[in-house]
Amino acid sequence: MIDAGAFLEHARVFDYFYGTSQAGIESQLDAGQDVILEIDWQGAAQVRKVLPECVGIFILPPSRAALEDRLRDRGQDDDAIIARRMQDAVSEMSHYGEYDYLIINDVFAAARDELAAVIQCRQLRLPVQRQRHAALLGDLLASAG
Repeated sequence: MIDAGAFLEHARVFDYFYGTSQAGIESQLDAGQDVILEIDWQGAAQVRKVLPECVGIFILPPSRAALEDRLRDRGQDDDAIIARRMQDAVSEMSHYGEYDYLIINDVFAAARDELAAVIQCRQLRLPVQRQRHAALLGDLLASAG
């Protein structure tokens, strides 16, 4: 799929390859749906090149200690992998300034509400509203006759 150019974005993260189907995303966007991609900074940079109107939201942990605790609590990785993930996380987090919004995931409910607010703000932007309510706007602005 990489060679065929079928990915909107793709990257190698923690020794694994990940990618997002361009056709899948385009069909959802064409249907007027919001799409959330959970991708690393490399993939986000690729998406911004193809879809410059996209909105980037970077979610950070409240501290390095909290991140490490969360990795350990998952019970999926040994100490060596956690150490590598922590080292890679610092590099990843350094890219937060490339995004439009920053959310600190300290209290999950608060972070969820902040994410919902960003999505709602995006849905209320004039170009989106103009398209969504084209018939209503046409009717409201039609000359009385």
